[in-house]
Amino acid sequence: MPGERTILHVDMDAFFASVEQRDDPSLRGRPVLVGGRGGRGVVAAASYEARRSGCRSAMPMAEALRRCPDAVVVKPSFDRYEADSARIMEILETASPMVEPLSIDEAFVDVTGSRRLLGDGPSIAASLKGTIRSETGLTASVGVAPCKFVAKIASDLEKPDGLTVFESAGIATRLASLPIQRMWGVGPKSRARFEARGIRSFGDLQGWSPESLAATFGDAAARFHALAHGIDERPVVGDRTAKSVGHEQTFGVDLGDPSEVEAVLLRHVERVGTRLRRRGRRARAVVIKIRDGAFVTNTRSHTLDRATDRTDVLWETARRLFREWAFRPVRLIGMSAERFEDDDPGLFAGVDDEESRSRRLDAATDAIRGRFGGEAIARTAASFPPRDARDRSEGEERPDAS
Repeated sequence: MPGERTILHVDMDAFFASVEQRDDPSLRGRPVLVGGRGGRGVVAAASYEARRSGCRSAMPMAEALRRCPDAVVVKPSFDRYEADSARIMEILETASPMVEPLSIDEAFVDVTGSRRLLGDGPSIAASLKGTIRSETGLTASVGVAPCKFVAKIASDLEKPDGLTVFESAGIATRLASLPIQRMWGVGPKSRARFEARGIRSFGDLQGWSPESLAATFGDAAARFHALAHGIDERPVVGDRTAKSVGHEQTFGVDLGDPSEVEAVLLRHVERVGTRLRRRGRRARAVVIKIRDGAFVTNTRSHTLDRATDRTDVLWETARRLFREWAFRPVRLIGMSAERFEDDDPGLFAGVDDEESRSRRLDAATDAIRGRFGGEAIARTAASFPPRDARDRSEGEERPDAS
């Protein structure tokens, strides 16, 4: 229908394992487990060959190897995964500016406004899948639906390399057979409460009213009931309307080397800087998020004197915040920019030499990535010499832990 939204959920297939198989031909067609071999090793990703033996991500590596003794264990290469992810997100932005990354290997894309130019949702999805395959050598599964929730479910139904379309008509009927645990927000405790009422599928839930579920689920009852019918009004939040721009990555195994974590953090910073400049936005605040091996999440932030989109300023701030944290093995690292101010074309007239050099370098790297892809160029920490103390931004800083 003309006024109906068209949302894509793009999900890369066994992303880490697929990158390893692409880059090492000897691994193709073989069961591959990405992760650590140590006693506490965990599977970060399992190839589809390994999944046939019951292996899956987050499984202890020892258990995965018992199930699939012929599997090849590969140490994660997060820099390569980040580079491929950046290129994939750039490809998605060719279809719409409304791209909302969920993680390193999945994103929502609202293509409602692109249909007149690029065709209907399935056509756009097929084109994106083809471009991702031709430019990265990887496959993606895509769900097409009128809302985010159903698009995400659809992308998982025909993996790998799937394209699943849900039209508005008959959505509730198509969802009815799905087990209740496939619903967002339903964990083991909620599932037990549903099953205590005899609700084991979406179809079962569709037969209840929100009022009849309120005693058990409170305010969430109406949301669960709506999702069971395929109703989800949440918008895709792109960079132009988002209140923050960020990237984060969860590791399948705890990273005990600070330099390895910083390398991933730098990739996040570079991607955030590129997205800010592409959208003409500057940020006053830098936030980093760290989750340690005990699953304790820490956030630290710094408010700059002047809003910026410069990679060197963002990186210096993020790195300092990270180094001020008492290091422990890291399970997740993330960085975001917040408190936006729109770009002013005359803002940087007469800037000093350092500002000018930094902007020329950012423009050059953006141009190279735009032409050749996200992995065409990457800076290292050594590329950012310490800035003169007189140029350091002095602002508020608020450590926080939760």
